[in-house]
Order: sequence, then C-alpha cells, then structure tokens
Amino acid sequence: MKDLDETKMPLLEHLVELRRRLLWVVATLAVAFVGCFYVAKPIFAVLVQPLLDAGQGRLIFTDIFEAFFVEVKVALFAALMITFPVLAVQLWRFVAPGLYAKEKRAFLPFLLLTPVFFALGASFAYLVAMPIALEFLLGYEGEIGGVETDALPGIGNYLGFSTKFLFGFGVAFLLPILLMILERAGLVTREQLAGGRRYMIVGAFFIAAVLTPPDAVSQVILAVPLILLYEFALVAIRVTHWRRAKVAAVAGSEENEGPETPPGGGRVGDSGPT
Repeated sequence: MKDLDETKMPLLEHLVELRRRLLWVVATLAVAFVGCFYVAKPIFAVLVQPLLDAGQGRLIFTDIFEAFFVEVKVALFAALMITFPVLAVQLWRFVAPGLYAKEKRAFLPFLLLTPVFFALGASFAYLVAMPIALEFLLGYEGEIGGVETDALPGIGNYLGFSTKFLFGFGVAFLLPILLMILERAGLVTREQLAGGRRYMIVGAFFIAAVLTPPDAVSQVILAVPLILLYEFALVAIRVTHWRRAKVAAVAGSEENEGPETPPGGGRVGDSGPT
C-alpha cells in the first residue's frame, strides 16, 4: 500500500473522485430499489411476522394511496439495507488514499465489522425487541371503563414502527466500533471511557428514548444492550492493548538479540589465529 505523500491529488480531482463514488452508490441503490419493489409484498410479509406472532392479524389503511407508498418505503428501506456494504466500500476507497499505510491497517477491520454489527442489531430488534414491545403495547386492547377497545394498527404506522426498531437497533449496535475508533485515534483513552460509565448509563436511556417508540419497555430493551455493548468495548480495547504490547515486546526482544559470541570473544565460525 502506498503512503500518503505518494497519493496526493488536487482538490478538483478529489471532487471528481467523490462524484464518481456517489454515482456508484446511487446507481447500485436504484438497481436494488427496482428489485426490492418487485418483491416488496414478500418483504413486508417478513416485517409483519412479529405482529402475527403477537396475535394481531389485521392491518388497515385509511388513505387511498397509503398501501402503495408503504410498498415504496419497504422497497427503499430494503434497498438501503442491501446496498449498505457498497456504500461502506465506496467510502473506504475515497478515504483510503488519504491515509498512511499504518492507518489503513488500523481502520480497515472496523470498516469490515460495521455491517456485521449493524446486522446483529437489526436481528436483535426483529427477534427479541419487537415481539416484546408488541406484546406489551397490544396488551392495552380490551375493555377500559366499560368501553371495548380494539387494536387496529395502520399499515403505514406499523411500517414506521418496525423500520424505526430495525434501524435504531442496527445503529445502536455500532457503539463498540465507534468507541474503539475514537480510542485508536487518540481522542479518548480507556481510562476516560471507564470513568464515564455512569454518564454512559444516562446516555444509553437518552439514545433509547430517541431511537425507539415512546414507551418504557422499548427504551429499556435498547438501553440495556447499549450498556452491555459499552462494557464489551472496554474489554475489547483492553484486549487490543494487551495484544499490541505483546507484539511490541516480541519485536523488542528480537531486536536486542545480537549475534552469538563465543567465550574467547570471537564470532561463531571464527577459527582463531593461525
């Protein structure tokens, strides 16, 4: 990999390169959107599965265009999920020439782990958080003060609910990567992160309040994993420091080892005076 000084470009060339990367992303997104729109109904059928499991088998729409725009939103959401790796790769190819070789080796693993952690967060939302939240929220259905209440969620309302869960948890699960990047860049230290643990607990509930629907159950379901992910990041940073120290110690010991010297003072292989 070339170093930074060997890959300098004028500003105009940077802008042209940025335009080319953005065109790749937009073109990929457009192709993915067309394909996802063709299968929008099966995708939405997957999204409504937690609702069916919670015992609610009916969705309504009161706007004549609502069902159509729901399919458009489903296709766009699915296309964004599918093309996220393309966006990450194009972003890396644009930024990488401006980094030193050592910086590239340091940050490339974080880029590769980003879609993995995002997928883990979305999977957690779909398999755990959404069923629990729906079970709690639909529990208000029934008789209240002698009046019968029925849950009839709108199709657009449910789509917003599910996509907010999936996207919110996906972004939230990127917290360890963000913290490790900040620590690797020298902006924070592990000691500072450990000392700010109590502030993180408050921040976790604030983030959960922003990224989830306004009910206490949904917020707790997201806040608790955020706190655990914060602790995971601290452990991962400690392990990274330990590995780097071990590699440095091995390299230092190899440098300090000189050529073998026999008792007489000559080098190994010397035959001595003749």
